[in-house]
Amino acid sequence: MSLLLQNVSKSYGSVKALKDISVSLKKGEVVGLLGPNGAGKSSLMKILTGYYKEWEGQISFDTLDLKGDLQSIQKQVGYLPENNPLYNEMYVIEYLKYVGGLHKLKNPPFKEILEKTGLVEHQSHKIQTLSKGYRQRVGLAAVLIHDPQLLILDEPTTGLDPNQLVAIRKLIRELGKDKTVLLSTHILQEVDALCDRVIIINKGEIVLDQALEAIRNKQEQIIEVSFDYRIELVALEKLPNVQKVINTHDFDYELHINSTQDMRPAVFDFAHDNGLKILNLQLKNESLEQLFKKLTSA
Repeated sequence: MSLLLQNVSKSYGSVKALKDISVSLKKGEVVGLLGPNGAGKSSLMKILTGYYKEWEGQISFDTLDLKGDLQSIQKQVGYLPENNPLYNEMYVIEYLKYVGGLHKLKNPPFKEILEKTGLVEHQSHKIQTLSKGYRQRVGLAAVLIHDPQLLILDEPTTGLDPNQLVAIRKLIRELGKDKTVLLSTHILQEVDALCDRVIIINKGEIVLDQALEAIRNKQEQIIEVSFDYRIELVALEKLPNVQKVINTHDFDYELHINSTQDMRPAVFDFAHDNGLKILNLQLKNESLEQLFKKLTSA
C-alpha cells in the first residue's frame, strides 16, 4: 500500500500542530519518524489512524481517500500505540480471538500470526504473566491479525532488554519486507538499526526526509562495541581502516573507521579469534545525531 500526504495541517485552536505536511510512503520500506516532544508526531499518527477527523489537506491510500473512505482504509491499517493496551487477564490466544472478532474475520490466521511473532509456546499463558518483550509481541500479533498493509508503530522497543530488543527488531524488519511501516521513536539507534529512511519533524514541519544509506555515506563510520574483557587499544587499532580507538567506559569501545564498508564483521571475527564475547555491537550514526540536533535545536 502506498501512502500519500498532501499539504496536511492540523490545528488545536490557535496552535498549528502540523503545517502543510507533504510526504509519500511506499510498500516494502520501514520509515522512521523522529522529532522532539511536541513536534507533531502524535498528531500525524492519530490522523493516519482516523482518530482525528478534523484536519486540512489530502491523504490517500492507493486509490482511497482518507476522508471519504475512512472505514475501508482502517481495515488496511495496523496501529500499535506506545502504551500497548492489553487485557492482561486474558490468555494470549483468547485475546487474539477477541481481536479477530472485532475485525469480523471469518478465518483469522492464528497459527501463522503466533508463529510469526514467536508466541506459539505462550498462546495458553495469561498476558499478565508475560515479560514486556512478549507483551509487545502480543500487541504486534493483534495488530497483524487482519493483515494490514500499513503498520504504524509508536515506540515499539521502549523498555525492552537487549535480548527482547533484538527479537522485536528482527520481527519489524521482516514485516517491513512486504508492508509499509511507519515507526515513531525517540531513540536514534532504533532508526539506524531498523529503518530504510528517516523523516524528522519539528514544530509541525518536515525538516528532513532522506534514505538512511545516503546519510551513512556522508559520515565517519563509528562502531560501538562492548567485550567481556578489557582490550589493549593497540590491538583494536590494527583492525582494517581503523583510525582511532576510544575506551569510553570499562569494556566499552568506539572504533572510528575510514571506510563506508560495514566493518562490524571484522570486529566479530576479531572477538572470535581472541576468545572474546561481544556484549554489544552496533553502528553509531554520528551524522544522524548531528542532523537531528541541528534541525530540531532552533
